Amino acid sequence: MTFRPFFTGALTLLLVVLVLIAGALPLEAQAPVANRPPAAAPAEAPAAPATPAPAPAPAPAPPEPSPEIKELQATLDGIRKDIERAEKDAADPEATSDRLQELRAFVDPLTDRLRQTILGLEPKLDAARVRLNQLGPKPSEAEGAEVARDRVERTAEVGQLDDILKRSRALLVQAEQLTAQISDRRRATFTRALFQRSYSILSPSLWVAAASSFPRDLAALEMLAHDAHWRFQLRSSPATNGLLALALGICIGLHIVRRKFIPRLIHRDPDVTRVSAGRKILSALGVLAVETLPAVLASIVLYQALILLDVLPIRAVPVAWTLLAGIAFLAFVRGLIDAIFAPSRPAWRLVEMPDSVITPIFALSATFALIVVIGRIADSVNQAIAAGLPLSIAVKSITAIVAAAALALLLHRLAAENAPPEDACLGPYIPTGAAVAGPIRMLGWLLVILIIGGTIAGYVAFSSFLLDQITWIASLAGILYLALKACDHFIGGTLEQDSRISTILQTNLGLRRKALQQLGVVASGVIRVMLWVSAAMLALASWGIQSDDFTSSFRLAFFGFRIGDVTISLSTIISAFLLFGAVMGATRLVQRWLSSTLLPTTDLDAGLRNSLSTAAGYLGFFLAAGAAMAYLGLSLERIAIVAGALSVGIGFGLQSIVNNFVSGLILLWERPIRVGDLVVVGGDEGHVRKISVRATEIQTFDRSTLIVPNSSLISGTVKNRMRQDTISRIVISINVARTQDPVRAAELLVEQATSNADVMKEPPPRVFFKKIGDTFLEFDLVCFVDDVSKQGRVQSELNFAILKSLVTEGIFPTPGPGAMNVGGLEPVQTALQQIAEAIGGKTSQSEGAAKAS
Repeated sequence: MTFRPFFTGALTLLLVVLVLIAGALPLEAQAPVANRPPAAAPAEAPAAPATPAPAPAPAPAPPEPSPEIKELQATLDGIRKDIERAEKDAADPEATSDRLQELRAFVDPLTDRLRQTILGLEPKLDAARVRLNQLGPKPSEAEGAEVARDRVERTAEVGQLDDILKRSRALLVQAEQLTAQISDRRRATFTRALFQRSYSILSPSLWVAAASSFPRDLAALEMLAHDAHWRFQLRSSPATNGLLALALGICIGLHIVRRKFIPRLIHRDPDVTRVSAGRKILSALGVLAVETLPAVLASIVLYQALILLDVLPIRAVPVAWTLLAGIAFLAFVRGLIDAIFAPSRPAWRLVEMPDSVITPIFALSATFALIVVIGRIADSVNQAIAAGLPLSIAVKSITAIVAAAALALLLHRLAAENAPPEDACLGPYIPTGAAVAGPIRMLGWLLVILIIGGTIAGYVAFSSFLLDQITWIASLAGILYLALKACDHFIGGTLEQDSRISTILQTNLGLRRKALQQLGVVASGVIRVMLWVSAAMLALASWGIQSDDFTSSFRLAFFGFRIGDVTISLSTIISAFLLFGAVMGATRLVQRWLSSTLLPTTDLDAGLRNSLSTAAGYLGFFLAAGAAMAYLGLSLERIAIVAGALSVGIGFGLQSIVNNFVSGLILLWERPIRVGDLVVVGGDEGHVRKISVRATEIQTFDRSTLIVPNSSLISGTVKNRMRQDTISRIVISINVARTQDPVRAAELLVEQATSNADVMKEPPPRVFFKKIGDTFLEFDLVCFVDDVSKQGRVQSELNFAILKSLVTEGIFPTPGPGAMNVGGLEPVQTALQQIAEAIGGKTSQSEGAAKAS
């Protein structure tokens, strides 16, 4: 609050009062104290009263909110009321799990609307603040009316948008807290119902209570049957009976078609020994459809007929639905087992198992499904007649025990049939493949123990829940197995093999075979992930985890969540990467245009042209990085802070690590050395196997691995023998005697190089006459091979061939004892001869003297 207008108005009012009473006062008293003349000049006339300062223009009134702001405020008011009403309903201790799920479905759209509102308001608020900042800070002195009015309007706009944004964020937090509260309530309700303890199956009080309530429950069952009969008679008419008979006829017809006619279309010959994978999968899908769809359609037709004709009492409708759904489920289980395991048809099986294993699987799985269906029907009947709690617990306990026994028998048979025989001389069998059956059997036995133990301990609801989960997850596993098989063969396999579809795609789209194979692998992998995620969500649905829990979390991660002042958004990150890729793609196009079109027309040398093209690439990279960071909202101030922190670490001893890191980035970006290149570093030579951000691995010819820091490759001298291409030059030096014909020797060298199939014809082999010595002539044979890896072998072959041809032509002497001619030793020879003669003369004289004596 400012006091300047108030003080100015008060001073003006005081001056007006002084003017009005000026005539009644002495002249000395009419002047203000501040304007009195000095005492040294009493004869001077008093000064005139000061002119009052003009009052400043009143500040413009804040503008009315715009229609858009009013609409947003009304929307937020409605959302707030809806959230408060949902909070009140969620706080009700009597709220059921279904009611909580309805509230969750009601709150999620409100949350999405709030997020969309926040996403729309944030850029508007930023733009309004930028426009307000253009006016600068409010001056201490008065400013123009237009600027003042504009400042008031923009300030009001910023304040209104900021208020709405704050309200939206507060409501979003409230909605998210309500969603978490509902999820916690649902999980708590589910857990409490699942682990609620009741009668044990071994408890005598259970059977006593069930026996005592049995007559009443039996009477209630008779009453239900009487009500159903009375309802049917009440609704009975020719039209009703005809429609019901038509529905039954459709059901019977579908059953006949299912058993007699449709199997002929999908005939699996048991005598066939070899069947392709595609035919197996198509046959399995067809068998599943033939076994399941007619039963499902028949159940739906009959159920809809019963509902539309209203021939059943209301409490009998769930019983009819459970019965018909159970029949369809049994048909589905039979079709699923027949599709995957193909009993008595080994060639058509998707799972390689002997008939001794398939037969018990088929029989016991169908028995297990039948027990579960009977238990569900009995439970629905108990609910329809409002049976007593002891009878319901007894029925569920018996169903759980019998189903667990069937599952235990199935696991036992599987273990007995899969046990490999042991040979006394060879020892126990050791499996070589992936052991999947063992963990599955262990899990199965654990479930059997839990079901039986829970029933005995009195946790009948938990045992029934496990029984339902086994049935549901086993069905999902069978469908998932078929779907994965179909995906791998018809999507991945079709694009990887030489099929008609792959040929058409290669011809019409111009795709290479390798690219098509990669596309098939990626497409197959994406679909497999989607299938696994869908199966996991369906499996977890019965545990109280709905798909909304996954989708809301995904939306939160995709559209952004805030940590302090930073908003992390997967969609923004993906968009920034796409923007970076687009700018880099444009940069590559510009580089290609510079290198191939513009720069070749100039007089610049090749090195300068390459530098300009590389500089354009660097410039494009920095532009792309800057655009991506700007899209992410990373300002230069934040980047400078991070860079400053990193510089401190670098200054304290990270120079070498950062040097190698940056050098690795340069190697990966410029690619002066690539994986697979043959390089020479110092005295070591080998192939590059891996380039990381810190060091490069080089495998030498003696199969050892050389680890070279990246900084050494950047700052040192490296010889890359495969940088531009894989062509390698072979140089073989030959010395022949000076007395031989040099032209013939050169012809022989060229002939041997030309006759080798691995020596390139273009450029052709050449012989260079390098030196004329005193006793020899020196030649160099130069030729090329198209692959540097062939150099050693080709050079060895040429050496053998050249030596053989030179020896055959007599240019090289035939291999034999070595001889060496040394010239210029005649004086030495003469001296040795004289010595020998002197020694010989003395010897003769001594022999003559000896004879004379």
